Amino acid sequence: MQRLGELEASVMDVLWDSAEPLRVRQVLEAINQHRDLAYTTVMTVLDNLHRKEWVVREMENRAYRYRAVTTREEATAQSLRELLDASDDRESVLLHFARSVTEEESDILRRALRRKPGKR
Repeated sequence: MQRLGELEASVMDVLWDSAEPLRVRQVLEAINQHRDLAYTTVMTVLDNLHRKEWVVREMENRAYRYRAVTTREEATAQSLRELLDASDDRESVLLHFARSVTEEESDILRRALRRKPGKR
């Protein structure tokens, strides 16, 4: 997945916060609580997100409804994976990261690693 620009991230936040697929107008109304964008701007961003495979769209009554392909958490994990894959020294990156986590985050990672089947 390609990284998101600022406006794309704002649109994705609206979709991630919704329990159902949204029309362009609904996304626009949510975003315009904090900024002032044109309908065509949001429509273009959603088209771009569709092209980049961040969202899927379904036609309903001559209008598309958009929903995120992945959850916010899955997308964040994928971004972390891509950053790690881009490093020439994964061990160093992981060690720096491990030093930066909170005690609670460290406990979560330990539990997850214990549950991971087979591979270490």
